[in-house]
Amino acid sequence: MPIIVSLDMNIKTIMFIKIFLIVCVLFLGTLYKIIGFKKIWDVILMYTSKSYWTDYNTIEFAAWFTKAIIIVPGLIFGIEIWQFHFLTLFTSSLLIWASMRKSLPTLIVFNSIWILISLTIILRNLISF
Repeated sequence: MPIIVSLDMNIKTIMFIKIFLIVCVLFLGTLYKIIGFKKIWDVILMYTSKSYWTDYNTIEFAAWFTKAIIIVPGLIFGIEIWQFHFLTLFTSSLLIWASMRKSLPTLIVFNSIWILISLTIILRNLISF
């Protein structure tokens, strides 16, 4: 019986992934078409330019990547890898510095909130009451 339940969950997971991929392609395809595929592609190609990789752009990339390695497993698989919050604590702190260089108040507030979230999760896992 548990094997059947396990197989059923795998089928549901596979169906979800298929639906997710279709919806993502349709949504992003429509969005990119409205904005313009060439405009989007030209901006993405900035990653290949050495001049793009300034100190603050490198920090920004690392910060968003570390947030993604926490968010994606949690959303898709329901897995929390709490140790990664040490990375986001560090990169969010650096991103506040980078946001000052670019004068982006939204990122300062967002990353301050993310620091509070990371500290909460770290403390929750290190201190047991």
